[in-house]
Amino acid sequence: MERKAVLPDESLTQLSESSSDFESPTHSTTSPTTRATSTSGEDQLQYAPFDQSSDANLADRLALLYDEKILVKLYRTATKYLPPDVVLGTDLRTIKDSFKAFPEYVPQDGPDAGRYVLREAEFWTCGYFPGTLYALLERAVRFQQALNTPAVFPKQRQRTDSSSLYSRLKTLCETWAEPLHAMSSRTDTHDIGFIVMPALRRDWELMGNLRSLASIVRAARSLASRYVPSVGAIRSWDLIRNKGVEILNMEENVICIIDSLCNLDLLYYAAEHSADGEKLAEIATTHAETIMRSHLRPEKPAARDRTAYSGQWYSTYHVAVLDPKTNSIKRQMTAQGYSDSSTWARGQAWGIMGYAQCYMATKRDEFLHASCGLAEYFLHMLETSPDCVEVAVESTGAAGTHKSTKGRYVPLFDFDAPIEDPAQPIRDSSAGVIAANGMLILSQALAGRQQDILAVRFREAAIRIVQDILDFAFARESASLVNNEEGGFSLSDPTPGHSFEAILKYGTANNNVNATKRYANHGLVYGDYYLVEFGNRLLSMGLV
Repeated sequence: MERKAVLPDESLTQLSESSSDFESPTHSTTSPTTRATSTSGEDQLQYAPFDQSSDANLADRLALLYDEKILVKLYRTATKYLPPDVVLGTDLRTIKDSFKAFPEYVPQDGPDAGRYVLREAEFWTCGYFPGTLYALLERAVRFQQALNTPAVFPKQRQRTDSSSLYSRLKTLCETWAEPLHAMSSRTDTHDIGFIVMPALRRDWELMGNLRSLASIVRAARSLASRYVPSVGAIRSWDLIRNKGVEILNMEENVICIIDSLCNLDLLYYAAEHSADGEKLAEIATTHAETIMRSHLRPEKPAARDRTAYSGQWYSTYHVAVLDPKTNSIKRQMTAQGYSDSSTWARGQAWGIMGYAQCYMATKRDEFLHASCGLAEYFLHMLETSPDCVEVAVESTGAAGTHKSTKGRYVPLFDFDAPIEDPAQPIRDSSAGVIAANGMLILSQALAGRQQDILAVRFREAAIRIVQDILDFAFARESASLVNNEEGGFSLSDPTPGHSFEAILKYGTANNNVNATKRYANHGLVYGDYYLVEFGNRLLSMGLV
């Protein structure tokens, strides 16, 4: 259902809504195997179109998305880090206070290498691990063929074991998600969408659990309570306190971050299920308009690939501080990227996905244009990153030795940060999978407008990013699931203590020089969530 919210005009960034911005020719003469190159002038820059060939081999290209090892890693983490006083299968409401911490990141080196570091339950990432479990449960319910577990599902026992896996996953999902219900009343955070939606939306949609739907609606109202009408925005943070900046006065400052766009999905979703839905949707839409004004930086389009989006491109600020009295922008800065004027890769990715989601909820052209412009700039920065991002790969097979590279599409943590160590540039795999999810949504939106060439471009770009991330950052695993005598399954690990518990490596939570906690080169729980989510999106679209 399309909403017709009545909104003030003055906060709208004027964007071209001409359909010509989405028009592309039916073919390109550029070789599909040629990567972007630049010569003496910007007008010489050329881009190869993304591969628009058949999806017949897509399952092979992205086989790791559905690998048994994903299930192994998540099952081990879910059982290993249960609070000691939690017994699976007991009354869920008796355990809600037992969860004091949730998985956040997995270091790649140091004394804790390979093992999850847990973060306090109040931290914004707490909903992602339960959400990833529910994403696997979704596969067990809707896409059972995608659970690539030959050890668990030999043909002669597939029906019994499928039921066993479903039952075990469902119990783990409900147990890990239980604390999220109480969190839905929190008004001290704008990240409540990240906290409740990954798990509780699926619990409602897959299980029909009305309690989860009620928690989602309650969380949306909690988020709406942070809306500041004078600036037309939801307050993201109450304050900023790090080594370089202190902004503490809430009466004089409204702090908004680019990430906030991806919490708006909570408001739009709850709006469809609540009596005050029109108000929730209007708050979301007005906030999205404000972020266009405060966070998007116009960039000159540079691509010469004729399939590219031809409208305005954008980079992003991470943080904007607004004046609640004058509605002016007091400051634009970063808290997690390299510098105030640089492009933090994950922030750009949040923008791509957030505006794609806003378009799907409202069908407002300016949001589609914003997402397209953000996506093209993201792809441009991937293509023009320094050559050191590419790692040489040599493989030997029946046809001989094959040389190639990987890493081009695994984003640097900040596209403008100087490379301190060319042998190991600091990347953020989570930014790549978030952007890829956004591009898939964008592809669906464009296909719905019959903009097929651009839809295919963003779909193939998303697939290329995830394929490269899987090749470069997928953490190998020696453990497996095996049948046991009780007719269920258990974990078999030939090298206990030597596993990497996250699915992906090379994430970067925060590499800002002034951060109170600066950490990079690790697995990230939300990187894993959006990777599994990407796999589910492809299944829902019928592409694999």
